[in-house]
Amino acid sequence: MREPRVRFAALTAGAARIEAATPAGRDRSLDALRAVAIAGVVLGHWLVTALTTRDGALHTASPLAQMPWLAPVSWAFQTLAVFFLVGGHVAAKGYASARARGTGYGEWAAARLARLFRPVGAVLALWAVASAGMLAGGVGPDTVQNLLKLVLSPLWFLLVFAALTAATPLVARLNPLWPAAVVAGADLARFGLGGPEWLGWVNVAAGWLVPFCLGAAWSRGAFTRGRTPAALLLAGGTAATASLVLWAGYPASMVGVPGGAISNLSPPTLAAVAFGLAQCGLALLVREPLARTMRRPFAWAAVALVNLSAMTVFLWHQTAMMAVTALGLLVSSDLPGLHRAPDGPAWIAARLLWLPLFALALSVCWSAFRTYEQKPRRRTRPRGTAVGRLRPMTVKEAGRA
Repeated sequence: MREPRVRFAALTAGAARIEAATPAGRDRSLDALRAVAIAGVVLGHWLVTALTTRDGALHTASPLAQMPWLAPVSWAFQTLAVFFLVGGHVAAKGYASARARGTGYGEWAAARLARLFRPVGAVLALWAVASAGMLAGGVGPDTVQNLLKLVLSPLWFLLVFAALTAATPLVARLNPLWPAAVVAGADLARFGLGGPEWLGWVNVAAGWLVPFCLGAAWSRGAFTRGRTPAALLLAGGTAATASLVLWAGYPASMVGVPGGAISNLSPPTLAAVAFGLAQCGLALLVREPLARTMRRPFAWAAVALVNLSAMTVFLWHQTAMMAVTALGLLVSSDLPGLHRAPDGPAWIAARLLWLPLFALALSVCWSAFRTYEQKPRRRTRPRGTAVGRLRPMTVKEAGRA
């Protein structure tokens, strides 16, 4: 009985330290929305991406291809628009504050982008070594290629997010209707007028610029006077998405489905943008309840720790899933919910049972690689020594992350 009490006391003390380290004026709802967005992406990938064994190789498969009635799962877990909404808000507000302090654009952009890209090097280095080792050990090129595709696919999101962040001074006051119109024009040219498919890649920037610009507008007070604008976003985005799916031929799934004629996500379509508007409206409506929840020390400590290493979680969650899948091969090459092709409700039930193991593997990756994201801080150099020592950011600093 004594040990659980000691652990609870330690958790309480840790949460209290994070609470004390948090600036009084911090908008905790932003951190909560960012944590929800990251959690949605991670869980979504774990649920709709499977690695199956076939012909002696690992192949990717999706339950959405075999069970299209699962499309609503993508509505709950495709949360990238919320991440771009928060990113636009934070970038615009941060740049305005930097200018007020006299900080130049170069210094501000370098600090923002370094936080995004520091953890990427660790992922690339580990998988370069792992890929070479697998090929040398006789693993087939198809398996290695499929694994690398899963590992590297999140980087497109990071590159787009970094580009929009760097362009904050240019796009911060852009009306979101303009990039939305670009997306509509590209879709009309592709799907309505038989234009080339490459036109859709314009939407990679334009599509995510819509929620990013909404976030910038939020930083200027656009959604702080009543709930009506956010409610209109939610209602209008929902109605537009339903109309595009029901009558314009867009797929119901908000993520790509293997074998599908159209992907709503790669590149983003007008349906994905409309759905993102609905998500942003919902996020803005729930920010006040979230802020109240974040006043609870334990809830805030959990959210603060996720935000402290959000990129680490994002970059390593696919590796965690693949590690569990590979270790499972030591037991059997036909474990339900892991190696078998998704083909029905039984697969879904089995998959849910694997999620805790995926989370455990991710926690191992987080422990090993989070220091690459958290900026090292230099200790005060003791008198008489030639070189100071470096240490990573501590839990105490999570409230200011």
